[in-house]
Amino acid sequence: MAKTDQRISASIDDRLVFTADQDQPRLAVIDTTKNEVTQWISLPSNGYGTAPTPDGHWLLVTLPKLNQIAVVDLLQSKVARTIDVPARPVQILMRPDRPLAYVSCSDAGEVAVIDLKNWQVVQTIAAGPGADGLAWANRQ
Repeated sequence: MAKTDQRISASIDDRLVFTADQDQPRLAVIDTTKNEVTQWISLPSNGYGTAPTPDGHWLLVTLPKLNQIAVVDLLQSKVARTIDVPARPVQILMRPDRPLAYVSCSDAGEVAVIDLKNWQVVQTIAAGPGADGLAWANRQ
């Protein structure tokens, strides 16, 4: 296991848990039935926040030092692409009703909106300095 890790997320089926090693550029994959790390996925830089796409095929990982998001193909257990975002991305939230991901970018004070169909930032939202945690709320 990693000496220091950061943030966790679970796969859509709850069979896997992901956390980013803070000492090496890699992602721990934990099998929840065995309660142990069963795999490491190499990253271009140290990761931080993670979130699976609703279809369970992809895992998005923030790469704060590179100002990028890594898109991990969970079927192949490797990074398929990276996406440039504003400074110091830390947290990712998937929109439940549309193929969009929101990424808080702390140093930029913005939230980047990523279209999951074409893997591009389609909008940035001013959020103020230190933007970090994200949550989804439905208005009635």
